[in-house]
Amino acid sequence: MNARVLALLLRTSPGDRAIVALPIIAFGVVTALVLTVIGGAQAFWTWTDPDAGLYQALAAIAVVLLIVPLFTLGGAAARLSARRRDEKLSTLRLLGVSPAGVVAATVIESTLLAFAGAVAGLLGYFVLAPLVALIPFRGEALGIESVLLPAIHILAVVIGVVLLSAVSAAIGLRRVVISPLGVRMRTDVPKVHWIRAVFAVVVIAVAIALIQVFPQVAGLAVTILVVAALFGAVLAVLNLVGPWVLKLQARRRLNRAQRPEQLLSARHVLESPKAAWRQVSGVAMTSFVAVFAGTGVSLMDTMSGAEADANLMLAVDIRTGLIITLAASFLMVAVSVGVNQASSILDQRDLHRSLHFLGMPLRTVDIARRQSMMSPLLMTAIGSAVCAAAMMLPLIGISIIVAPLSLLTIAAVIAAGIGLVWLGARVTTPLLARAFAAA
Repeated sequence: MNARVLALLLRTSPGDRAIVALPIIAFGVVTALVLTVIGGAQAFWTWTDPDAGLYQALAAIAVVLLIVPLFTLGGAAARLSARRRDEKLSTLRLLGVSPAGVVAATVIESTLLAFAGAVAGLLGYFVLAPLVALIPFRGEALGIESVLLPAIHILAVVIGVVLLSAVSAAIGLRRVVISPLGVRMRTDVPKVHWIRAVFAVVVIAVAIALIQVFPQVAGLAVTILVVAALFGAVLAVLNLVGPWVLKLQARRRLNRAQRPEQLLSARHVLESPKAAWRQVSGVAMTSFVAVFAGTGVSLMDTMSGAEADANLMLAVDIRTGLIITLAASFLMVAVSVGVNQASSILDQRDLHRSLHFLGMPLRTVDIARRQSMMSPLLMTAIGSAVCAAAMMLPLIGISIIVAPLSLLTIAAVIAAGIGLVWLGARVTTPLLARAFAAA
């Protein structure tokens, strides 16, 4: 590989600059939120009084609930930064550039984008840290010394984000190395298999069983670690089974389609169920968190009502923690929607050009694009909420799940997530209009 190869990859056209900014923004948000979440959680682990165990358990669960989706977003940003060079990469391979040269050049470029985003996220963390330090727990603010991470931990997070980008870029280049023409012709169609559903059912069933057993047979520290790991495992398995569920739904919609936009939206999902899932996975994760939040609010009200004086401070702290967790989840969803929607439009410029030449109206294509995202959303949100409810029932009891305040909180969070996704789709409509105008 020589300097000309890297220069060709780094050369950016005016229309390509928007998609360069997307992974940088995503990596910046990932870095800032990961540092902020870990920094806020570390304050609880310095406490040693009898109530410290409960705070630590809630902090551990909140960290897992946020870290897994954040790194999912980071992986999507890394794939975007590598995928946007598919055409140039296939051209380089056809011109005789070695596979090692193509991989090295693209991994370097993706790493540079991730590093730029991580630096921006680091600056964002230093802006957020003083605000997080003002949040009151146990009647007093956390304090800046409690939320600022040691330099070695900050460096580890930045390196982790950059490595995530490099590994995702290298994995995403397998099509280019194996078959240069396969990238240009888009012959490598992503596939999803029913075995994903079997694996998901097994993991969720094991998680429910372990949550019932461990609090009775293990100590507090072990129970905290197990519960946090199980929440992370279920979140991960939802990402695994989600594309398969959307594939089944899209096939059903395709068979029943009666309008052009219905046909286009179903075909769009079937073209890449994994890409369709990435657009709604943020709301799926938020729905999962919403069930936990709703049951937590109900538990808080129950404790406050039973022993107001003794549990008032704990109840207020639980509410504060839930609000912070949901706010971070919504921010993640907003960025994820923006990245996936904008990158989808920019990736499908050739398709939009072809539809324009065939006489397809812009409004029809826009409706189809939004339907391909909004249609699977309800199923995804409900499915995630049901999984979380199944895990929470053994711990808190069905009386808390069916409490009016709990149901209201869950419904409000899911509705807000759906509205946020809808808004993200509407915001990117001008980008689609420019793609049509360029045709």
